[in-house]
Amino acid sequence: LPLQVTPENEAIATGAAQLVDARGNSLRYQFTRYNRGSGFTGVRNTVTHTHNIKGWKLNNVFMYSAVDATADKGYFLRPTIDISRQFPRLKNYTLGLNYSVEHNEIHNRFSDSVSFQSFSFENFQASIKSDGSKLNRWGVIYFTRTNAYPLGKELATSDRSHNVNVFAELLKNERHQFRFNGTYRTLSILNDKVTTQRPDNSLLGRAEYLVNEWRGLLTGNVLYEVGAGQEQKRDFAYLEVPAGQGEYTWIDYNNDGIQQLNEFEVALFQDQAKYIRIFTPTNQFVKANYNTFNYTVGLNPRSVINMAEAKPFMKLLANLNLQSSLQLNKKELAKGIVQFNPFKAPLNDTSLITLNSIFINTLSFNRFSPKWGFDINNSRNTSKSLLTYGYESRKLDEWNLRGRWNITRMFMLELSGKTGINQLISSNPKFDNRNFKIDQYSIEPRFTFTKGASFRAMVGYKYADKKNQTGSQEKSLSNSILSEVKYNILQSTSIQARFTYNNITFSSLDATPNTNSPSSYIILDGLLPGKNFLWNLDLTKRLSNNLEMNIQYEGRKPGTSRMVHIGRAAIRALL
Repeated sequence: LPLQVTPENEAIATGAAQLVDARGNSLRYQFTRYNRGSGFTGVRNTVTHTHNIKGWKLNNVFMYSAVDATADKGYFLRPTIDISRQFPRLKNYTLGLNYSVEHNEIHNRFSDSVSFQSFSFENFQASIKSDGSKLNRWGVIYFTRTNAYPLGKELATSDRSHNVNVFAELLKNERHQFRFNGTYRTLSILNDKVTTQRPDNSLLGRAEYLVNEWRGLLTGNVLYEVGAGQEQKRDFAYLEVPAGQGEYTWIDYNNDGIQQLNEFEVALFQDQAKYIRIFTPTNQFVKANYNTFNYTVGLNPRSVINMAEAKPFMKLLANLNLQSSLQLNKKELAKGIVQFNPFKAPLNDTSLITLNSIFINTLSFNRFSPKWGFDINNSRNTSKSLLTYGYESRKLDEWNLRGRWNITRMFMLELSGKTGINQLISSNPKFDNRNFKIDQYSIEPRFTFTKGASFRAMVGYKYADKKNQTGSQEKSLSNSILSEVKYNILQSTSIQARFTYNNITFSSLDATPNTNSPSSYIILDGLLPGKNFLWNLDLTKRLSNNLEMNIQYEGRKPGTSRMVHIGRAAIRALL
């Protein structure tokens, strides 16, 4: 049937008969006829067979359908034969054989040519697997597949692939567990008149390792994947949505009133988030090798140290905690079957298609102490993507230090500092206005007063220094005073208010500093030079056990620009 059909009278009739013996062997036949008006008739015959012959299990299905329509006629054939047996004398190993065909051939009634939606494939599979009830298990599967596609008045054989799949799961040891799955494939082209594909060898692999050793001293996991495939070049456009429901904001840098791709930035305020980015596929393909490597590792000496009997050095060691994680996803132009080394290509390698890397390390001291402690964190985020107008690379490298001191149960002092680099590079000269490399650092002390579970007040100061090392070398100095108050009324209502005063000094090499550029937007945090005021009021009230109302009011006054007021209201059901 076509995708869109007009209303018609339909009639469907089904009849079936089945034989079953005492051992569970069965044979079933089902007939179905479907009529749609006078323009379509379909008949389907299905035979299902299950049998157990001296340990050999047969599970077979034979299906044949014939269709007769106004403009088309044809048939659909799908037989599946599945045979398997488990050998108790050979440690319950299982041998399996499978043969299947799917042949869908529709002809135009007038020209007798095969329609474009017709296809056919034939698949044969043999496998051997260890006992599936054991925690340590493995298997090897071989299968070959032959495809056929329309060519004139027939389906012509196009290609054949040979595939070998190996998998293993080692789960018996609770402290060390390992999973592996890999497939090697060779593709042969039998008729280049039917397909544009080329002969190819490819490899897909995935390995995962989990560890929990020495009573939790060392915990972590590692994931590694490799493979190859076709990668589409991507184009994108920005679509306007209601304010607050998007992710990007449009800034008309050249004041021409026309939206251009290099004029959209990630919105720093919710009312500016009026656009979403939509990626659209193109008809340009490149063969790509992909590589994924993730790990998470944690060291917790406290889990193996008895604090009651430990000496001073061991107590010092027990207060340390280390967390490290890496997420690396890479695609590059194919060179050979696959690229095994996930760290080989640097960010500026022209063979890279996409690269996303997140590397985070955190060292904590006195993490579990209610009195005091500090954390040192380093995060390195890099990304590179291939778009229709060229490459775009981003890099964010930051060091963070945060310390806390609970002077009493009511008073707490916090100090945090940050330094790092924020960089963007576009390979297209038309988009060089987006390029920047910003050195930035900040320091922020905070003082918090807490009274029970009903009242909390915070006051803080933040000094930030940012400088762009490229172009006009914009620079900003920011001095902020922050305050926040939260009050809980019984258990049903909470009121939270925040106020920020931010005085920004902005300069550049230009005689008149330009605040309307991508680098300026990042350096100024979406605000303007001079005095900036931001405030927020949030009211949350529990109306019933599972119903909650929230009312928010936001306001800001950036520099000499107009004041902005934003109001929101929501009702949430807590299920």
